[in-house]
Amino acid sequence: MASAPAYDFIVIGAGSAGCAVAAGLADAGSVAVVEAGGSDAHPFIKMPFGLIWLMGSKRDWRFKSAPQAALGGRQINIPRGKMLGGSGSINSMVWFRGRADDFDNWQVPGWAWSDVEPAFQEVEARLTPSEMRNPHPMVRKLSRLFGANTPTNPTPERESGGVFRFNMRNGRRWSAADAFLRPAQAKGVTVLTGREVQRLGFDGHTARTVNFTDGTHLTAKRGIVLSAGAIGSPTILLQSGVGPAADLAAQGIALVKDNAGIGANLHDHPGAGLHFTGEGYGIALKQAAAWALSPLNFLFRRNGILSSPTVEGGMFFNAHGTDATPTVQTHFIPFFMNWKGSRYAPGTGFFADVCVCRPKSRGALRLTDQGVSIDFNLLSDPADLDLMVAGIKRLRTLIKEAGINGTEGHPGPDINDDAAIRDYILAHCGTAYHPVGTLRMGQGDAPVTPRLAVRGLQNLWVADASVMPAITSANTNAPSMMIGHRAAQMIRADAA
Repeated sequence: MASAPAYDFIVIGAGSAGCAVAAGLADAGSVAVVEAGGSDAHPFIKMPFGLIWLMGSKRDWRFKSAPQAALGGRQINIPRGKMLGGSGSINSMVWFRGRADDFDNWQVPGWAWSDVEPAFQEVEARLTPSEMRNPHPMVRKLSRLFGANTPTNPTPERESGGVFRFNMRNGRRWSAADAFLRPAQAKGVTVLTGREVQRLGFDGHTARTVNFTDGTHLTAKRGIVLSAGAIGSPTILLQSGVGPAADLAAQGIALVKDNAGIGANLHDHPGAGLHFTGEGYGIALKQAAAWALSPLNFLFRRNGILSSPTVEGGMFFNAHGTDATPTVQTHFIPFFMNWKGSRYAPGTGFFADVCVCRPKSRGALRLTDQGVSIDFNLLSDPADLDLMVAGIKRLRTLIKEAGINGTEGHPGPDINDDAAIRDYILAHCGTAYHPVGTLRMGQGDAPVTPRLAVRGLQNLWVADASVMPAITSANTNAPSMMIGHRAAQMIRADAA
C-alpha cells in the first residue's frame, strides 16, 4: 500500500461522540477526524426549527429499516445526521442524562452512575443545556400534572412534565461540533469532510489504516476510534472482516476476527403518537403575522417560532399509573402535524407521543446481498406493545387533566379499546431516532470491552451509542457525548 498521511489517532465520525473524543485527544498527539458528510455551515442547522427541512435532506443518511415483522412488514425511516455534528446537527437538541439506575443496570465495570456522573458534569460545563426561551404556553401546563414537589424541568427519575432542557445558546443550536470540535481544531486537530470509510486495514489483529470509498487511505500510528454511530460503526467493522464468521463468508469478506456480537443487540425507543387539532402553532390566518415576522424575530431577537426545536417539552410517567416510576416518555410538539399525507396543511394543533423508556425487543444489523439490513425487530416482545397501549390510554387522560385545548384528530376518540389501540400502534409505530447497542460493551463475550476496545483487536476503540448494553430512559444525545468524553480519557491512558 502506498504511503499515506499518518496521524497518531484517527476518529471516524464527527458526530456527538466523535467530537467529544477529538477534544479529549487533541493534546495527546496528532489527531484526524474524518466525516462522510460536509460542514455544518448552514442556516437551517443553527436555526432550531430548521430540523424539519434537514431530516430527509442530503445532510441525512436517510436509512430505512428492514421490513418489521411485528408491524406487518412496514419499513421505518431512520434519520441520521451526515455532517459535522452528526445527528446532533439535525436533532431536536433535547438534553437528558437518563436515569441513574440506567447506568447501574448496565453492570459494566467503570460505568455505574457514580462513574459517569462526573463526566456528565464536565460535558455540561461545555454545553450548558438550559430550558428553551418562550415555549408555547400550553407546554408549561404539563408541569402541573404531578404535584407541587416535581422538578422544574421533567426528569426520567420520577413522574414529571413541562419544558425540556436543550443544548441551545442564545436561541441557536449549540452542538458537539460547537462545544468540542472547533476548540479541538484550534489545538491542531485535522478535520476531513466528505470522506466516507469503506473498511479498516489490519496488520494481523492490529488496526492500521482507514480506507475510503474513493480509494485513498490514512494511517493510524497509535489507534483508530470508531464514532460513526450505532449504524455506521458496526457496518464498518463488518465490511472490514470483523463480525460473525458465517455472515462474512456469505458476503465474500475475508475474516479478520470472528465475533458474533458485532451488529447484535440493536434497539431503539419505540413510539407512536396522537394528533390533536386546537391550541398550538400551525398554518392559520390568525398566525400569519407571527409566521411572517418569524425570520426577523429569529435573526435579530433569537426568539419566535423559528427558535423552537419543535419538541418543546413533554412528560415521563408510569403507563399504568400504579407507581411513580416512569415507564414511558412523551415528546410534546405544539405544532399541527397533518396525518393525511401533506406536510403543509391548514390547521393548528399539537402532537404527543408515547415512547417506551426501556424496551425489551432486540434486533440486529447485518450485511446481506442487498446491502446493510437494519432490523430493530420492533415490538417483537409483547411487553413493549402492552406498555404502549397503556401509555396511550393514560396520555389521553393526562392531556385532559392538563387543561390543554385540543380535539384528538388521529386516531380519534373512537379508537379506545385495547384491541383498537393495539392495531393503531402496529400500523403507525416508529422510533424516537435513538438507535443503540450494536457494539455493546461488557465482560465475557461482549464485542467491546469496558475500556471501549474492540475485543480481540489492538489499536481499535469504539465511542458512540453503539456501546450501550441497554438504552437509557430518555433521549440519547447527552449520553453519547458523555461516552465520547470518557472514551478519550480511557484511550489516552491505554494507548500510552
